[in-house]
Amino acid sequence: MYNVTEKVIEFGDGRRVTIETGKLAKQADGAVVVKQGNTMLLATVVAAKEAKEDCDFMPLQVEYKEKFAANGRFPGGFMKREGKASDYEILVARLIDRALRPLFPADFHADVFVTVNLISADPDIMPDALAGLAASAALAVSDIPFGGPISEVRVARVKGEWVVNPTFSQLPDADLDIMVGATYDNILMVEGEMKEVSEEEMLKAIQVAHAEIKKHCQVQMELSRELGKDVKRTYCHETNDEALREKVIAETYDKVYEVARSMSSKHERSDKFDAIEEEFMAQFTEEELVEKKPLIKRYFHDNVLKKAMRRMILDEGIRLDGRKTTEIRPIWCEVGYLPAAHGSAIFTRGETQSLTTVTLGTKMDEKMIDEVLMQGSEQFVLHYNFPPFSTGEARPARGVSRREIGHGNLAFRALKPMVPLGEDNPYAVRVVSDILESNGSSSMATVCAGTLALMDAGVKLKKPVSGIAMGLISDTETGKYAILSDILGDEDHLGDMDFKVAGTKDGITATQMDIKVDGLSYEVLAKALEQARVGRMHILGKILETISEPRAEYKPHVPRVEKITIPSEFIGAVIGPGGKVIQEMQKETGTTITITETDGKGIVDIFGVNKESIEAALARIKTIVAIPEVGEIYKGKVKSIMPFGAFVEIMPGKDGLLHISEIDHRRFETMEETGLKEGDTIEVKLLDLDPKNGKLKLSRKALIPRPGKQEKAGK
Repeated sequence: MYNVTEKVIEFGDGRRVTIETGKLAKQADGAVVVKQGNTMLLATVVAAKEAKEDCDFMPLQVEYKEKFAANGRFPGGFMKREGKASDYEILVARLIDRALRPLFPADFHADVFVTVNLISADPDIMPDALAGLAASAALAVSDIPFGGPISEVRVARVKGEWVVNPTFSQLPDADLDIMVGATYDNILMVEGEMKEVSEEEMLKAIQVAHAEIKKHCQVQMELSRELGKDVKRTYCHETNDEALREKVIAETYDKVYEVARSMSSKHERSDKFDAIEEEFMAQFTEEELVEKKPLIKRYFHDNVLKKAMRRMILDEGIRLDGRKTTEIRPIWCEVGYLPAAHGSAIFTRGETQSLTTVTLGTKMDEKMIDEVLMQGSEQFVLHYNFPPFSTGEARPARGVSRREIGHGNLAFRALKPMVPLGEDNPYAVRVVSDILESNGSSSMATVCAGTLALMDAGVKLKKPVSGIAMGLISDTETGKYAILSDILGDEDHLGDMDFKVAGTKDGITATQMDIKVDGLSYEVLAKALEQARVGRMHILGKILETISEPRAEYKPHVPRVEKITIPSEFIGAVIGPGGKVIQEMQKETGTTITITETDGKGIVDIFGVNKESIEAALARIKTIVAIPEVGEIYKGKVKSIMPFGAFVEIMPGKDGLLHISEIDHRRFETMEETGLKEGDTIEVKLLDLDPKNGKLKLSRKALIPRPGKQEKAGK
């Protein structure tokens, strides 16, 4: 038996979201089912009873999984079962993780596993907008210490109206689409894409989201109180030595501050900090360090490094590399660096560098999408690689990380609105950013390098895009704060905000924000957005100094493409039975041919390495789709002999009947008397075309003068 507790969240337009607990997964520390329409998410959370050994961070793992059965579908692939997480599932899991992680106590180090499964799906309801709410509700009904609750909602502006958690069918009409995560009091996370909206419009969207999130948090707090889960688990995961803390600060702070002000490079600065730490630990014996070393490292990081960097910025206005708060690091760019690539660029800003390539392909190169609720193809893709050597780390690279998927998705969303697609661009487009150096905002370097490489490839970008990462250092006691443009890696790690903004000269196309401090006001956010706009314009100027517009022509080694439109009824004739005709055509002409049907028309794309091959394929296709005209004379090939006549192919795929009576003015009793055989080439005239069934009536006799007339003409 079970006792179910249920809470309801009412949307203003009549929609309802229910949170149910006590029925499923009761052995988890917390489990809820969140339901809207036919969409149901099962969220569970389990925490280890003891702290993870030798751990000084929050060991949180978030998984989001969509079950194909939820939408009545079989998974693809040979095994026909769900496998590793897709990019989409990883992106949703990251959205949940980024909102939850900052709210666990800093000294809580037990393994925590949050799992959200889509177990039933409504084809028009977007489940990712409910996943953060489900994860938080599972924590709310557990005794795991957590500083929430939180919720996440999607806000879109559809035809000028704000819509919270829009449907799949509404989203194509939106010019702004963002996900916002927040507690009742504070914004935690923002991520989304826009069609060149202003900073003010984006702030309004965040405010709309937060107003809805407050309702979700209130319901979760009520649920937690009803179940007696507002009293959380007690734990002791950290021991402290106040005397040692004071000693670390007293003996290292001034030295660290001096190094911080020295404007050293990233690695020089890191080596000097390590030397100060090692010098301090040298005063202890090996036996003493067994217990003290973890504490020393924590105090050195939290109470010395972090404090020194923050005080230097707030008190003196000095950053680690000596820049002003609004200053952008030196930038240099180059295009066409890789001669064999279809397009390439290097974008270097300070100690962050991206080498980006563009590859142009056929429709067969498009990315296939086969998710539980989304199927189709993606004409434009962007991949981001972050090898260990980019930060000087000596470790192997093992597959694609979640971070690489997340950063690549942000850059993809920034560039996507400006990349021509569909009828405006016959190519599949792949952008690959390889980060060669990293010290702050490699995702925004990818946006800039992607713009350069696309223009180098000759892709007709609607407008160039640039991106910048903003930071924040604040002091709640004094009220002081500093907004930092183009942050370093250390300023991100030790600061209070990482706010990435990308866009054109006319507006924002993508953003990602993670806030690590309570009580960040909209006034500060507005100032950060304006400072980001000025920084973006500066970076955009550097891009345009390198290449001001897309190249007029594609490079010589880029495959050429010719696009034609044919009536849909001829698609089968061009493809042929089992693909025979199109395969032979591609083999003989050395081209790649793709056909898609849209709006009752066939769109044919012919890709070839040279003009001659494309023209040869084009001529073949035009012949196939040509409509025979009554009265015209054709040179045809005898395809088959029947007792009553011969079938003659006058165009590829178009056979007509040459009846035995139409072969000559003489009367033939059998086809053997005519002398025709398969493979013969003869001239025939099209006498008639049946519009109902397309049958062709041919005549050879009509081209031969009558014997009597010939004799008369001779006399």
